[in-house]
Amino acid sequence: MAILSCSEDTEGIGQSLTDETDKLEVTTGVFSATSRSIQVDSVYSKHFDCYFGRVKDPETGAYVKSEFMTQFNILEDMVMPDRSKILGSYEGDIAADSCEIWLIFDRSKCYGDSLTPMKINIKELSKPMSDAKTYYSNFDPISEGYIREDGLKKSMAFSLANLTVKDSLRNTNGYTDYSIVGLNDPYTDKSGKTYNNYGTYVLRSYYDHPEYFKNVYTFVNNVCPGFYFEVNDGLGVMAKISEIDINMYFHYQADTTVYYGSLFLSSTPEVLRTTRVVNDNAALQRLVNDKSCTYLKAPAGIFTEVTLPVDEISQAHTKDSLLSVSINFNRQNSNISTQYPLNTPDYILMVQKDSLNTFFETQTIYNYTSSYMAGLSANAYSFSNIGNLITLMAKNKAEGLKSDPNWVAKHPDWNKAVLVPLAATITYDKNRSPTVTAIANQMGLSSTKLVGGDGNPIEMKVIYARFKEK
Repeated sequence: MAILSCSEDTEGIGQSLTDETDKLEVTTGVFSATSRSIQVDSVYSKHFDCYFGRVKDPETGAYVKSEFMTQFNILEDMVMPDRSKILGSYEGDIAADSCEIWLIFDRSKCYGDSLTPMKINIKELSKPMSDAKTYYSNFDPISEGYIREDGLKKSMAFSLANLTVKDSLRNTNGYTDYSIVGLNDPYTDKSGKTYNNYGTYVLRSYYDHPEYFKNVYTFVNNVCPGFYFEVNDGLGVMAKISEIDINMYFHYQADTTVYYGSLFLSSTPEVLRTTRVVNDNAALQRLVNDKSCTYLKAPAGIFTEVTLPVDEISQAHTKDSLLSVSINFNRQNSNISTQYPLNTPDYILMVQKDSLNTFFETQTIYNYTSSYMAGLSANAYSFSNIGNLITLMAKNKAEGLKSDPNWVAKHPDWNKAVLVPLAATITYDKNRSPTVTAIANQMGLSSTKLVGGDGNPIEMKVIYARFKEK
């Protein structure tokens, strides 16, 4: 048995790794950043997350509405029975037995009363969304001419809690709430040909034009450009749609046995979805005018702009290297009492203001130079080291002034960053270590107040270092 004792003094840690003449002199500094709320007209919305519903924001008292349009994917090289084996018939040709759209909800990310009825309009698109077009949350498919006037239109009421399913099934593990929209009314295609239901149209397209089912591009451009899901009526629910499927059912004969099959289409990450958000700008502006704090509010609501003391940090120690710059954004608890409080954003992005739009349009991941991500921890969002951002901003200013003495006036946002609510996709390896694989604008309801605003500077802690002079 042995007893070991050691000192807790950490002053000399690391000094043995460098020569005496190469030891660093470390100094620190404290600076102040300022912040303000800025209203956001719209955000980039061409990504997989989509929300649907209409609610009254408890903070503003105004209404927020989310709608979406989506394409559908096909299984490439899928195998269907021979056309002669299909038993369904309509006007002398093959036919599907029925057709349905399934809306599957992610209840963990839905907002509001699960029993509240909502009415939905489903409208067929006249043309597919374009990969080359930039879609923001204020894009209106109706006014932009994306809706086929004589195309499929369907209305239906639903609630998040599907009460048509028995309680014994709804209470089982693995059950997911869903809603089904039948597409079994007569459907007329663009050429004027009528079918007994939408499924029959797709089924016959498969056999008449197999080249249309070669891949997603040929499918959306020749068969199904997609649908727009519009809020028609209802208030009090914002549903997170985790999956959207179209199922076309048919029966066929093989040998002497009759089988039942389906042609399955799904809205997957490989195809396009875009969300439309309708917000009350006047109500949001009232929060922006509150100078006692700043706000982060999604979807497409309010961001926080931070003015960083780049000159002060860079000029305080001109001969030193910048080792670390840390900044924390503390939350203020809301004093609003409501049955359904808004979620606090789990993650936020700090991004250079000049590159805010291009960051999301190019679907970039944060790079620890011009952009950083922070999660909510201990009631604050903490950025442990944004030194590269400070260095980048100082460099951009110095290079700009070399060619243009009026560069600063022409680039008023050169030292500004923006805090943005994020939706992050996180995967885990076999050791349960997390990795962020994708980020996007938060399209679900979320809101928080941050310490800042007029008269409330935000402390920044800076560490400098330089080699000792001989």
